[in-house]
Amino acid sequence: MLILEEVSVRVGQFVLPEFSLEIAEGECVALMGPSGCGKTTLMETVCGLRSGMIRGRILLDGVEISGLPPGARGIGLVPQDVALFPTLTVREQLEFGPKLHGWGRREIRERTDGLAEDLGLEKLLNRVPHGLSGGEARRVALGRALALKPRLLCLDEALSGLDEERHDEVLQVIRKMIEREGVTALHVTHSRKEAEAIADRVVVMG
Repeated sequence: MLILEEVSVRVGQFVLPEFSLEIAEGECVALMGPSGCGKTTLMETVCGLRSGMIRGRILLDGVEISGLPPGARGIGLVPQDVALFPTLTVREQLEFGPKLHGWGRREIRERTDGLAEDLGLEKLLNRVPHGLSGGEARRVALGRALALKPRLLCLDEALSGLDEERHDEVLQVIRKMIEREGVTALHVTHSRKEAEAIADRVVVMG
């Protein structure tokens, strides 16, 4: 469960007013609102990626994570720009988090192979990001975010820029993986259609 208790953020001249939210364990919530209302700022604050004046409390599964570094929060993030490591193969992208956290070799292999199968990436494991389609790159980014079995999955406009066919394909993959992994999810989007297709509940900011 994710709980935001009166979280507010000041970054330069921008101020995100106090905002509270509860997301139940295993629930997917879509966060919507007009451009500039602070959706991405709020998500980055939850992930520990925002500096500035931050007030309120952020709790994940009953533990306050407000003061923890990003890597210790148990959160997987799929950013809008995908941000894959340009020199790593798809397999290395999926292995990155587990290796960083000291998983055993066999455990890493089993997790990577399982994700590759679920995401349809088996034939791409030796490829680097250059040359991947937009849909393929987003499936890799989703796998990388899920590799550590996060307690919370954050998706920041993760489907932007895709054509209609690829958009619908990746949307279904995301919904399938959220259900299969049983992960709590927060999805920032401008699309009401997308929100209703993927989320259990829609919350509107601003």
